[in-house]
Amino acid sequence: MNKEEIMKLLPHREDMLLLDDAGRDGEEAVGHYTVRGDEFFLRGHFPGNPIVPGVILCEILAQSACVLLEGALTEGQTPVYTGLDKVRFRSPVRPGDTIQTRCRIKRAKHPFYFAEGTASVGDRVCVTAEFSFAVTGS
Repeated sequence: MNKEEIMKLLPHREDMLLLDDAGRDGEEAVGHYTVRGDEFFLRGHFPGNPIVPGVILCEILAQSACVLLEGALTEGQTPVYTGLDKVRFRSPVRPGDTIQTRCRIKRAKHPFYFAEGTASVGDRVCVTAEFSFAVTGS
């Protein structure tokens, strides 16, 4: 999916749509985002030494996991975070890096979904997490 296709699935828009592309690899969602360096979250984190905040990395994971809900989400529904667990930040992400996410749904009881994911830059794992979200709305 390109950015336009992702926007048909997710309600996120600039500046909070944090995927360049996403798709499925079997039961896993795979997403990519290249950090340009001019993002709002880098302006103060940290001047002269910009590092993508951990919460933004977690948001990128969640957005990519939602690709697995394609066909299950209807117009007017919004996936929202309900929890984060076992989050581990292992390596910083900086401007110029391309983040690759791999996420899978571990279990689901609609409207709740429980997932796990990893974000990497090349062979370097940057964050791992377990998370949950609920589908709200119509």
